[in-house]
Amino acid sequence: MRNHTLTKAVVLGAAASLAAVMGTASAAPATVPSAAHTVQRQSGRPVVVDCFWHPEVRPSAFMIACGDGNSLLSSVHWSQWGSSSAVAEAVNMVNDCKPYCAAGRFHSYPVTVRLDHPQPWKKRPQLQHYTRMTLTYTDGRPDGFGRVVTYPLWD
Repeated sequence: MRNHTLTKAVVLGAAASLAAVMGTASAAPATVPSAAHTVQRQSGRPVVVDCFWHPEVRPSAFMIACGDGNSLLSSVHWSQWGSSSAVAEAVNMVNDCKPYCAAGRFHSYPVTVRLDHPQPWKKRPQLQHYTRMTLTYTDGRPDGFGRVVTYPLWD
């Protein structure tokens, strides 16, 4: 008899817990705005758009070469993210493509990153996004690269 009572208590407790969780889940909104959109709405600061057309604020990594993945930023640490520019220290991982890109090796170069020239994003005009990225190599740089390299960022 005691085992039957204990089993019934466990089953009822589990059912009550499940009902509480389901009630909470069904009360949640169906869609949640992206973190970048929420942050920008609150702060009025621009976003940076990644290769998958996602708006981001202070990303810790960023793919520069979307087509082939041969250049990316890692270990990104933002010191500024403002209404007209953003500044970070990062590591630019660049494939040397020797003898060709699929057989190449990635090399690390410390850089200072600057994002600027915010404009309305064509995909979501209510969002401002940075349209230019400037990398300043602080200790070595890939063959053929200048000390300062500027890239347009996509709309």
